[in-house]
Amino acid sequence: MKYADTPAAPARGQNILLDVHRKTSLETFLEQLNDPLIFVLFVAAAISILLGEASDAAIILTVILVNAFVGVVQEGKAQKALDALKQMTSPTALIRENGRLVEIPARDLIPGDIVCLDAGRQVPADLTLTSVSSLKIEESALTGESVPVEKDLGRHNQAFMSTNVTYGRGEGVVTAVGMDTQMGRIARLIENEHSETTPLQHRLADLGRILSIVSVTLCALLFVVAVLQRRDIPEMLITAISLAVAAVPEGLPAVVTLVLALSVSRMVRVNTIVKRLPSVETLGCVSVVCSDKTGTLTQNRMTVTVCWTDGQIREAAGLRPDHDKLFLTGLTLCNDAVLESDSRLGDPTELALLDLAARFDLSRPDLEREQPRIGEIAFDSERKMMTTLHRHGNGSISYTKGSPDEILKRCDTILSDDRVMPLEPSMRRTIETALHTLSNQALRLLAIAMRTNDRQPQEKSLTFLGLAGMMDPIRPEAVQAVRDFRKAGVRTVMITGDRPDTAFVIARELGIAAKPSDCLSGAQIDRLSDPDFAQEAERCSVFAQVSPEHKVRIVRALKSSGHIVAMTGDGVNDAPSLKTADVGVAMGITGTDVAKNAADLILTDDNFATIAKAIAEGRGIYANIKKAVLFLLSSNFGEIMTMLAAILMNFSSPLKPSHILWINLITDSLPALALGVDPENPAHFMRQPPRPKNENLFASGGLSCTLLYGFLIAFISTAAFLCLPVALLRGVGLPLTLTNLRLLLVEPQLLARCQTYAFTVLGISQLFHAVGMRDVETSLFRMNHLENKLMLAAFAIGIGLQVLVTEFPYFVTAFGTCRLAPGEWARLILLSAAPLLAHELLILTQ
Repeated sequence: MKYADTPAAPARGQNILLDVHRKTSLETFLEQLNDPLIFVLFVAAAISILLGEASDAAIILTVILVNAFVGVVQEGKAQKALDALKQMTSPTALIRENGRLVEIPARDLIPGDIVCLDAGRQVPADLTLTSVSSLKIEESALTGESVPVEKDLGRHNQAFMSTNVTYGRGEGVVTAVGMDTQMGRIARLIENEHSETTPLQHRLADLGRILSIVSVTLCALLFVVAVLQRRDIPEMLITAISLAVAAVPEGLPAVVTLVLALSVSRMVRVNTIVKRLPSVETLGCVSVVCSDKTGTLTQNRMTVTVCWTDGQIREAAGLRPDHDKLFLTGLTLCNDAVLESDSRLGDPTELALLDLAARFDLSRPDLEREQPRIGEIAFDSERKMMTTLHRHGNGSISYTKGSPDEILKRCDTILSDDRVMPLEPSMRRTIETALHTLSNQALRLLAIAMRTNDRQPQEKSLTFLGLAGMMDPIRPEAVQAVRDFRKAGVRTVMITGDRPDTAFVIARELGIAAKPSDCLSGAQIDRLSDPDFAQEAERCSVFAQVSPEHKVRIVRALKSSGHIVAMTGDGVNDAPSLKTADVGVAMGITGTDVAKNAADLILTDDNFATIAKAIAEGRGIYANIKKAVLFLLSSNFGEIMTMLAAILMNFSSPLKPSHILWINLITDSLPALALGVDPENPAHFMRQPPRPKNENLFASGGLSCTLLYGFLIAFISTAAFLCLPVALLRGVGLPLTLTNLRLLLVEPQLLARCQTYAFTVLGISQLFHAVGMRDVETSLFRMNHLENKLMLAAFAIGIGLQVLVTEFPYFVTAFGTCRLAPGEWARLILLSAAPLLAHELLILTQ
């Protein structure tokens, strides 16, 4: 009885590496307070208490606590999104249960389970190996040594969790799971785990530091000017501190982190799993997509339609079970797929061969009982073939299956009329003609050959048995995706192991290639120097009969020409090219664990059209982040300019410290986040060229947008502050001079109402500005405002909070504001809408 069946068996679902350093909610909350700007605010609160301004101190402390709470909530949402991502990318395990192979989530393994390993799989737990066949495992995740270790049943009979099978096959019994594995013990020893940040986050952090220096300098200047003007020094000190804090968009990193984390969920909706957050940012820069043909550009529904045996091309249904038995037997036995009534496991190509055999009542289990496998040479992308050795009567027989060109090179005889005959040049030419004919029908071709009476499998002096031609229809949506890429300035390159003539026929149907000279073969690549190949890579759009090394050369050649390259892959040998590419894309259905681990993205449907959707989403996500950044910077710039203008003109301060912090609370959270998750129109982004990878956030009008709206918000806020004194001077016929305005603004009641006007306009204008920033190229009347419910909520909450501090007695007293009449509200809201008017005027002038 297996360990798993004993009464003391542990529960399934425990084979996971726990995050031993996950922060608690309290640690996250305290981390929000561990910021130099927050320390400055605590100093401001302390000064307020010493000055007897308890309400100001309470407001400052409330703002600190609310900001910290918002930060905790945002970080919690981001962590949940990333935890969900880990669940989606968790590996699976192939176990032998009651004589059958069953695929289960790797986290469900328990000690005693029998796990099957093959090339491309990740070892799902610590194992003691019970059988091996040329098994090699790369253990760099554990040892740091990148050279694969050859396993045996002696000293090297252990396989460890999270290592990768690079070659061969094997089986082993699970001895440890989860934190009890070698990898789990290492995880316990790691003291710090740093989350990965994107280049954009690095640039924003640098920008934040620069803004901190600039704003502190400006606020120091403001304080010095205030001292020279003999103002109330303690009050101006708190004002300067508050403005310095408000001027720096400290909520920006949290918003960007949350938007990037939530983008994981958006990408899942288009069948894309994001493994590395930086890839979301890079997607919008991709200018070349290199795609495998099989299963990505095609439907991966392999069906054997035509065969060549005994010198003739035949329909698959027309094969003769007696005459073609060795041919069918070879295709069935030289095969690692599993085909059962309720299970289809393995490579689609091999499953198609088993389907063909099943038409003639042949099954792999039945044949293996008659001819058990006693040796093998696993498939290798360099050799492009695999060989299995079987006991056959008193002797042995081996079958070799793979690339027709490679198999043919190793054949010197052929089976004809059930007799082994020398493979004459004339027959070799006949086979090559058949290859060319079938390739022009866009068929994927495999050859099968045999050899008898060997103790060890060999791949030389083979007897040619025949060809199997498989049809894999192209995906209709892939044709449209290629067109969409062309409109978006993204070039499509097809990479395949097929012959050049087969590759060209399919590429022409997809709209990737127009003439045969657009194709380049692996042999031609080998003859070119790197500079020459870089030129050819710019010209060619199809690469045929390529090896994994060729893929890496293709990516490097395209990158050397300045392209940002996305590369798809599914096999263990695709890992180097996936890592070399700017964005590595693994297949979720047919992809190996090794390929998925090396990739930045995983396509859950293996569909080329999904890459187009992912790029559109990536462009949209970056655009949203840029909108949020420009909104926050322009709003904060408006606050600084409002205060600076008033102080330089020696006016009383248009805003109290509590006003500045309150506005900061309203605009730095929900409106910015609403912009960050704004629903986008993918078609809009796929009509634009890729952006340069190192493009500055202020490029393409970003700087002018920030300055324009910053100055506009400052202008209307200052206008609101001065409108009552101006009206009074005009009413009594006094000249409109700075001196007269200063004298009027000394009167406490008038100053309080003027500050309330400026406070209200500054806060509400930023809410209107957020609405316009949703799309700077589209009129407000053409936007669908209902599709961004978070923006509607942010706007409503912002207005509600502004009403709260001007209409409810307790808050009126605390903030030193005045209650406003309906007419005043109407005039101030109309003035606050100036950013929307500017938005519409800019649209008209475009």
